[in-house]
This record gives sequence, C-alpha cells and structure tokens, in this order.
Amino acid sequence: MTAPTRRLFLKHSLALASGLAVNAGAAEAPSPVAATRHGQVRGYRDNGINVFKGVRYGADTAPRRFMAPLPPEPWRGVRDALEHGASAPQSKGEGATSEDCLFLNVYTPGLRDRAKRPVMVYIHGGAYNNGSGSSPLYDGVRLCRRGDVVVVTVNHRLNAFGYLYLARHGGAQFADSGNAGQLDLILALQWVRDNIAEFGGDAGNVTVFGQSGGGAKIATLMAMPAAAGLFHRAATMSGQQVTGSGPLNGALRAQAILDALQLPASRVDELRTLPFQRILEVLNTRDPVLPFGGVSFAPVLDERNLPRHPFYPDAPAQSARIPMMIGNTHDETRAFLGGDPRNFTLDWADLPARLAANMRVDIQPEAVIAAYRKLYPALSASDLLFSITTASRSWRGAIIEAEERAKSGSPAFVYQLDWATPKDGGRFGAPHASDIQLVFDNIARPGATAIGPQAQAMADMMSEAFIAFARSGNPASRFIPRWEPYDLARRQTMIFDVPPRLEDDPRGAERRIFAKVPYVQPGT
Repeated sequence: MTAPTRRLFLKHSLALASGLAVNAGAAEAPSPVAATRHGQVRGYRDNGINVFKGVRYGADTAPRRFMAPLPPEPWRGVRDALEHGASAPQSKGEGATSEDCLFLNVYTPGLRDRAKRPVMVYIHGGAYNNGSGSSPLYDGVRLCRRGDVVVVTVNHRLNAFGYLYLARHGGAQFADSGNAGQLDLILALQWVRDNIAEFGGDAGNVTVFGQSGGGAKIATLMAMPAAAGLFHRAATMSGQQVTGSGPLNGALRAQAILDALQLPASRVDELRTLPFQRILEVLNTRDPVLPFGGVSFAPVLDERNLPRHPFYPDAPAQSARIPMMIGNTHDETRAFLGGDPRNFTLDWADLPARLAANMRVDIQPEAVIAAYRKLYPALSASDLLFSITTASRSWRGAIIEAEERAKSGSPAFVYQLDWATPKDGGRFGAPHASDIQLVFDNIARPGATAIGPQAQAMADMMSEAFIAFARSGNPASRFIPRWEPYDLARRQTMIFDVPPRLEDDPRGAERRIFAKVPYVQPGT
C-alpha cells in the first residue's frame, strides 16, 4: 500500500470507527461505485459529494510516445479511484509523474439519477510545460455543492511529450507529435461524452474552463475539428492562444532538443525509447526562435489536427455558436515579476531596460513610459513595470480574442479581476492565477491567497457566475449587476471587485497604446 493510499485508508477508517461523518454528523453512504465503459471504479464521499480520483481515460502513453493516445483496455472487477493518478512528466511539480498519466477526477452530487447536471471540465495551467488536475485549488466539492454541477479535472501530456513537433524529422509515427497533448484532452472529452451520464451529468451541456495554459488549450480546441461537438461552452481565465506555433519554428525547436541530446536527425526514432528523465533534462535548452527562455512548447499548425490558428485571422467558425467567457486579472505580471524584490524598488532610470526585457512586444520603452506617466502620474516606476507588462504581454491576447468574437457576431462575456487580496500587504494586487481559488470557491484550501473579510464575497461572485454560465451560457447571477456581452462600440467588461461593476473599455487608453504594435504571440 502506497503512503497516500495508507493515509487515505486511515482517514476513512478513523472516521468510521469514531462514528463521525464529514457532513453535519450524519453517517456517510457506502463507498460509491460507478460503471464506465471500460470498467467499474470505486470512489468515496466528501461532504455529500461522490469523488472519484485517478479514473483512467486513456492507455499508458509510454509505448506510444509522441503519438495520438488510445482509450484504455477494459478491466474486470472494481478499481479503486481514491487518489489522484500520476501527473505527466515535467521538470517541476509535486507528486508522482509518469508517461502513464491519462487520468481524470470526477466530483458529482449524484450517480445514475438522470439529473442531467451541467458538466464543468477544468483544464489546468502551467503553460504547456507543467501542472496537473490534482491541485487542492481544483478540488470540485464546493463547486458541486454550490451549483449542483458535475466537475471534472484532467491530466494530459505536457512539454516535449505533448507538443514537440517531430513530423518534419521523422516518419508517420510522429505525425501527431506537435499536438499530442491536445489529442489527450480530446480523448478526455470523448470519455466525458460517453460516461458522464453515469455520474449524473449531461453530455449535451459540457463547459470547458481553464486558467493560463488551460485557457490557451481551450482556445486551441475551439479551432480543432476533432473537438467539435465535445463541449458547448468555453471559459478562459488569463489564458489565450491567438496563434499556434508555426511548423517550421516547431521543427527548429525539435532540432534544438535533438542537438541537446546529441542525436542526429537520422536517429530521431531513438527519442521514442529514451528514458523520459533524459528528455526532461534538456527542456531548458535555449529556444532557437525566441530571444529568451528555454524551448517553447505550444500546439502546432500541423495542417492535420490544427488546420488554422486558433484566433487568427478571425474567430474560428466551428465554435461560433459556443458561448464564451474571456477573463484576465488586473495585475497579471506581479505573479511573474514580483518574485524579484528589485522590481518593487525600481527607479526611473532602470525602468526602460527592465521593460525592454519583459514587454514581449517591440515598442520604444521610453515612449510607453511617457504615455503611462501622463495617464497615471501618481504611480511609481515599479507600478508602471507591472502595469505595462500586464497590458503588453498578458492582456493583449485576451483583447484580440474578444474583438474577433465580437466581429464574428458571437461576442464573449469579458471580465477583469480587480480585487486585490490583503495578503502580503496587498503588494501583489490581483495577480495571475488569483481567480482560480475564487471560481472554485476554495479560499480555505492549501495554496489559496484570498484572505480578509471580502474574500468569501469574491468567491461567491465568481463561482456563481461560472456556474450560471455552465448552466445556461449566460453568467448572470444575483451577486453581480447585469452583464452584457462585449462589443466593439462599448467593450463591456465585468469588473470583479467589491462592489462589482460593468465598465466600458476599462484601461482603454492602455489598450490604444499597444494597439499600433503588431501582436505575435510569444512562442509562435
């Protein structure tokens, strides 16, 4: 018995022996068992919610490294689904990692009750490099209890294993390599379609929502023909994918990995059998296209699985009828740049060079600083660093996606999280990822940063909006004012704060400063 299994067993044994129940002192029902198309799984109850962790939706990917995934082989008997499955191989992260990583977690109020609950499938962030669906912040119990919904979180292949484009270096076995991680997500959505009725969910009302890289993966799925019909609403949180990686740039990146492994192109097949740890060792190889960072991984315009860019030159027609939410946070880059204490004590002489390295667009830093100082004369050099980098590199893609949806006649509901947690004296404002805990109503879970008397009010606002959106395609709820879709005349945006408000074109002057610069998504 593994250590996590032992801990879980002891936890439930102690609760049983003492006669305690998790929910209001009432005895919990026997362990729930669900029947999937591949076999039965046994979960447990948490506060009245049926929880199934580590449910297999795909076969081990190790024998098919860089290839499209396959469904799992059927099994006999009942498999325990009591703890999370392995995460994809990655250079940083917690818990077990393995190429046998195609697992998902299901949280549901009921089983086989024909309730047809809305299904909310969460796709994790971590760019395309790290992460899993197992974070405590993604626990779906409170969201299920709050909204009578079914929540699913998912693991899939990442970094080189999910997005290394080898098709121009090898044979047909590598044809899907640049989008293998996306194909995993499509397989997971097919599992939801085929099995979610057993878990009390409605296969005809599936919402995909995700933050950061998860949002980018969703934007990409919206342009992938194989994903058509598998989800019916989409919500992206600080994650956008305007363009995918070009195939020639993808091939350059594959060559950089081969060079780091000292493998000539003639021996590319050896990549399929190398120990996965060896590949992880070279992920930080300098990117041959970008002027910063390790090799960038992203979905590839391979003309096979991804025949067009996600939001260029327009919004994908295949998803025009899918209601969409697009959100960002007011202080995105405080999460990325706030770890360096020097960024909080900048003087004006230092700011241009710091911006040049972090804006991710080619524009004169001095001209941008001058414009911002006119807009915000009370802000410090450090404040402008965070504001300018947020507007230039984290916010641009979201604005473009909202504009393209509006142009297509299928506008999105756009939001901006302005509420700043008082944690750390409020110095991080509303940084990247600060909306996750609020949407899941998990402000008391490990890793949460939302504290203070307003934190629960913010969780009420955001979780209810997402539940309403999953239920009807409209995020209207009693906690927020009327939310109008985004159009180019007004650019309506819901500002999540205390109190919330609908605002036309927030930070419009900042938007216009960068609108004159062509946008090329970093990495693509």
